Amino acid sequence: MPIVTIQITREGSDPAREAATAEEKAALIRGASQLLLDVLGKPLDATFVVIEEVPMENWGVGGLPVAEYRRRRRIEPE
Repeated sequence: MPIVTIQITREGSDPAREAATAEEKAALIRGASQLLLDVLGKPLDATFVVIEEVPMENWGVGGLPVAEYRRRRRIEPE
């Protein structure tokens, strides 16, 4: 019984949107389940997919909270 955990940030391309839609989550579940069927032969009815939405304040990049990392990227030249 495979269990797949997908972690996504609560940010989207639309600044007013904070979470994935039900349709997007359903597509992730279908896609992950189909991948396990295609690659490993795991049956769809035995595959569990968990989607965790991570708030921005709970993740980081480059050794910094993401808000600080983004702030610095806007200020410092690349």
